[in-house]
Amino acid sequence: MPTRLAEIVEEFAAAPREVVLEMLLEFSDEIPPLPAEFADRSGMEQVPECQTAFFLRARVNPDRTVTTWFDCPPEAPTTRAFAGILAEGLAGASADQVLAVPDDLYQRMGLAQAISPLRVRGGNAILARLKRQVREQIA
Repeated sequence: MPTRLAEIVEEFAAAPREVVLEMLLEFSDEIPPLPAEFADRSGMEQVPECQTAFFLRARVNPDRTVTTWFDCPPEAPTTRAFAGILAEGLAGASADQVLAVPDDLYQRMGLAQAISPLRVRGGNAILARLKRQVREQIA
């Protein structure tokens, strides 16, 4: 797992339960805007497990680092926060580091106690689809 993502996981896991949701929502602003090539979401994959419209794209670059793009409406701050955590935590990560992210990432962060199981399921689906895209590109 990339160092920055591991730090984020540790911060959440160590935080008192009453501040976890506040911490989570801070990440909802961490999603960079989409580049023009994805303005109409073409080339992005929808994550239907999310309760709101959520799209993602991962690209493995020639140096094997991974670039990610996420699109989620501002009206879905929890789902945007999942993307913000991944955007910040995976910035500059290699394909191998992305694939090494544990599938139970959000549970390790303690989010299962702070948000609904449906939202955790959506977050897990985002990570699973992101990892699948990376695997397909390095195969």
